[in-house]
Amino acid sequence: MAGYRKLGRQTSHRLMVLRNLTTDLLQHGSIITTEAKAKELERSVAKMITLAKRGSDDLHARRQAAAYMTSADVVKELFDNIGPKYADRNGGYTRIYKLGPRRGDGAPQAKIELV
Repeated sequence: MAGYRKLGRQTSHRLMVLRNLTTDLLQHGSIITTEAKAKELERSVAKMITLAKRGSDDLHARRQAAAYMTSADVVKELFDNIGPKYADRNGGYTRIYKLGPRRGDGAPQAKIELV
């Protein structure tokens, strides 16, 4: 059994979906997606915030985040504002609310937001 959700996609597509969702969540503060994507997204967002907590002086951490995310503006926001905000928090950076089924296909929806 894999330690992650495959989300019904090939590897490259799944990784790009998670990169885009991570960038969007850090840019907007909250997004609505499926429950499975939200639960998987929680892991990658935690990694990015942990990198940002290392500080804006850590060039290696900034480059690792920039290599993962799709927007340089969001990387700047992450290291300047979001990382210091969670400096005293050991994990638990996101909250997931279940919203019910999506109208079109009945997929379970969830809202994921930064705490």
